[in-house]
Amino acid sequence: MSTPRALIAEAARRLAEAGVPDAAHDAAVLLSHLTGVPPLTLRLDTDTAIDAAVTEAYRELIAKRAARTPLQWLTGTQPFLDLDFEVNGDVLIPRPETAMLAERAIALGTGKPGFRMLDLCCGSGCIAITAALHLPGADVTACDLSPKALLTAQANARRLNANVRFREGDLFDAVDGMSFDLIVSNPPYIPSADCDALQEEVRMEPRMALDGGADGLDLYRRIAGEAGGHLTRGGRVLLEVGLGQAEDVSALLEQGGSTGIRITDDFAGIPRMVEAVWS
Repeated sequence: MSTPRALIAEAARRLAEAGVPDAAHDAAVLLSHLTGVPPLTLRLDTDTAIDAAVTEAYRELIAKRAARTPLQWLTGTQPFLDLDFEVNGDVLIPRPETAMLAERAIALGTGKPGFRMLDLCCGSGCIAITAALHLPGADVTACDLSPKALLTAQANARRLNANVRFREGDLFDAVDGMSFDLIVSNPPYIPSADCDALQEEVRMEPRMALDGGADGLDLYRRIAGEAGGHLTRGGRVLLEVGLGQAEDVSALLEQGGSTGIRITDDFAGIPRMVEAVWS
């Protein structure tokens, strides 16, 4: 029988040979997933014997990770702010950058009972569910074109006991006749030609959650043109954008009738969030 440290070292070598980034980290996380022991504890443990059944299951997970299956699919969850979200092949894995939108949405809705918020292209539901849990008096709606994504989002809402209304449809078609104080969206924004050059793990995620058309701006054009018909006076739009897109998206929002546009950088200094007000 192998010890945790020896198993992780063996697995890390295999993952590194397969080109997996952060091989040692992933190796430790996967053993932690099977044993329930914190990764750092496992990496330091040279005494405990891991039984054969766990070792076999672990090596199966390592083989899948070496084939570039996303780590989050193997563990089944992804942390997002203070919550864990179930993820799978039907939804985009929540990224740290997207947490900016949830935090800003919470800030905008705090102290406003009945605050009405819409999460367009909700995917796993991470933005809508996080906001709903932090704004118990809010009226939160989330929609997506993918019925499979909505099933995942609904499962996350049930598990986390979040009060969110879910609708299936193509952007605002899903909320015809409804209006909101805030519309939040992390839409597909990768230019079509760039999708096939993405990291192997990212290419496994749903193409419809990544591909934003020829220039990556297709959905922003629609949101900018249609959002005004679904916002209350003084309502806001909050959008995540890709690298180099903030100015173009701002221009689209201005053309759509917005004012007070603000661009916020992410933790890497990349312009990542665009906020606009409709008067």
